[in-house]
Amino acid sequence: MSDKISFIARFILFAGVHSLFAAVWVKKALHGSDRPGYRLCYNCASLVLLGWVMSAYGHSDVLYVAPGVTSLIMYALQLGIIGILASCLRQTGIGEFLGFTRRTSTSFTSTGWYSMVRHPLYFFSILFMVMNPVVTAQWLILTIMGTVYFIIGALIEEKRFTAEYGDAYRRYQQNVPFIIPTLSRRVPRNTQYPG
Repeated sequence: MSDKISFIARFILFAGVHSLFAAVWVKKALHGSDRPGYRLCYNCASLVLLGWVMSAYGHSDVLYVAPGVTSLIMYALQLGIIGILASCLRQTGIGEFLGFTRRTSTSFTSTGWYSMVRHPLYFFSILFMVMNPVVTAQWLILTIMGTVYFIIGALIEEKRFTAEYGDAYRRYQQNVPFIIPTLSRRVPRNTQYPG
């Protein structure tokens, strides 16, 4: 099996396992959605599995290198994107995301970055991958497959949020773009969408 096929197969396995254990019905079946430590174990297992995916092959042909100062600008943009991702996580709760604390909120986040795009974590993660100044065959495959996975994940989240928050989330969907942000805020800063 070629390195690229092995990498793709591993990524598909990662995506399937990651999605399966994030599904509400699986959490309920494992009695883990309320159990302390479920999210932390889920994240640790995901990191180990992602490391296994990334180790699929050591050598990858370089397809593109951004010339000169352009690469420095791209690295700076990636650094800024990391800051934005951290800001998004602070809004939704880093402790909850990592699995150190339980979810306490009964409403969804709709302010800050979430007032410009419904899935800023996915959008900025895709942007981070696209901004890489050194593109290898492996990175290109990861970027394409990651983008597809993020979009599918966002669609699945949309269904879950609509079921959980009902009309409040539907109003939010009407006012805020799905995955490509708008620079003009459509949602007033203090608009709340209680669940």
